[in-house]
Amino acid sequence: MAVLVNKDSKVIVQGFTGTEGTFHATQMIEYGTNVVGGVTPAKGGTTHLDRPVFNTVQDAVDTTGADVSIIFVPPAFAADAIMEAADAGVKVIICITEGIPVQDMVKAREFIRSRDCRLIGPNCPGVITAGEAKVGIMPGFIFVPGRIGIVSKSGTLTYEAADQAVKAGLGISTAIGIGGDPIIGTTTREAVELLMNDPETDGIIMIGEIGGNMEAEAAHWLKENMRKPVVGFIAGQTAPAGRRMGHAGAIIGGADDTAAAKMKTMAECGIHVVASPANIGATMAKVLKGELVA
Repeated sequence: MAVLVNKDSKVIVQGFTGTEGTFHATQMIEYGTNVVGGVTPAKGGTTHLDRPVFNTVQDAVDTTGADVSIIFVPPAFAADAIMEAADAGVKVIICITEGIPVQDMVKAREFIRSRDCRLIGPNCPGVITAGEAKVGIMPGFIFVPGRIGIVSKSGTLTYEAADQAVKAGLGISTAIGIGGDPIIGTTTREAVELLMNDPETDGIIMIGEIGGNMEAEAAHWLKENMRKPVVGFIAGQTAPAGRRMGHAGAIIGGADDTAAAKMKTMAECGIHVVASPANIGATMAKVLKGELVA
C-alpha cells in the first residue's frame, strides 16, 4: 500500500506531550493515522490524547509494536532522538525538527547506517499516504487518494503540487517531504526510487531547489530506470549565488547548484521540467494522457 506509511503503520510521537507534538498528533489522529502512543521522558505511565506515554522509545516499541516514529524534539536533542528510535528498532523515522546542528546530524546519519531503518528529514513536513496515514505536519485535507507520488525538498510546494494533482483529477498515492537541510536521511533519488517501484503510483512529481546535487543524482538514475513519467520543478530560479535562501541547504555553491543547471540536467534525462509551480498538475495530466513526450 503505497510507500513508507499506510493504514497498518503503528506510529509513536517523540516529544508527544509538548506543544508541537500535541497539536500535530491530534491532527494525525483526526486524519485516521494509527497513533499508538508517544514518548516524553519522566512522563512514562501517564496518558495523553487517550494514548499511553512512555519514558523511552524502547519501552514504546516493546509495548505497542510501533514501527514508525515522528520526532517533535528541540534541535539540541533531536539527533539523540533519531538515534534512540533507530536503536529501538523503529523502521521509519520521520524528523520534523528544524535547526539541528550539522555536527549532530553527521553523527546521527552515521549511526543509522548500520541499523535496519529509514530516516526522513530532518527539517521536513513528513510523509503522507493519502486516505491512510499522515505522519507529519501537512494539511491532510489537500491529499486526496490517487496514483501520483510526490518527492519534495519544500513543504509548501508539496502541498501546492498535491492540490494541483487533485484538481487535475489525479490524486496522491504517497507524498514524501525529504527536508531541506544539508544532511538528511533519505535523498531525492532514494525517495524517487521508492515511488518508481510502487505499483500504486503511476507518475512522480519531483520538486527540488538550489544547492547540492541530489536532483542531478536523481535525474541520472531516472535516465536509466524511468518506467513512469516524472514531472520536475526547481525552486530558486532567481536566487543569487552564495546566499542561503530559506532552507539551510539552499545555497548556490557552484555552477551546478543553480536552478538553471539542475533544470537542464533533468530535462536531458527525460524529466518533464516546468518553469513555474503553477504548471505541475496540468503537465502531469497531459503526460499521462500521452499529450507530452519528453
